[in-house]
Amino acid sequence: MATTSALTTSFKKELLEAVHNFKNSGGDTFKLALYTSSATMGAATTAYATTNQVSGTNYTAGGDSLTRVDPTSSGTTGFTDFADLTFGTATVTARACLIYNSSDSNKSVAAIDFGGDKTSTAGDFTIVFPAAAASTAIIRIA
Repeated sequence: MATTSALTTSFKKELLEAVHNFKNSGGDTFKLALYTSSATMGAATTAYATTNQVSGTNYTAGGDSLTRVDPTSSGTTGFTDFADLTFGTATVTARACLIYNSSDSNKSVAAIDFGGDKTSTAGDFTIVFPAAAASTAIIRIA
């Protein structure tokens, strides 16, 4: 089984239907959940699921809320991003994560493969997001 990094197809369609609101003021709540190497996620993932989610010390099923960066644009690219997320003093092993909209039926946004198992033993497990820029933001439309 494997995870393929992708903005999910359902997310792309739902953007056109105005389902997801990324504004900091009054926007939706987005969360990030961690998954094991047994998870299968990618473009076809439509919603958060507990199957093959990691378990461990200081990690709660469903993950944690993300802090949004207001959507903006540069040139012909619109983009948004999130602040880095840390699961403090966690003991987990994760291969992938799913970003999802917990304000709207846990609809998927993006599946991300870490390229291998990442482990934290009673330490900080941090998801580092790329810079919020037109060529690097985690969510961008060019």
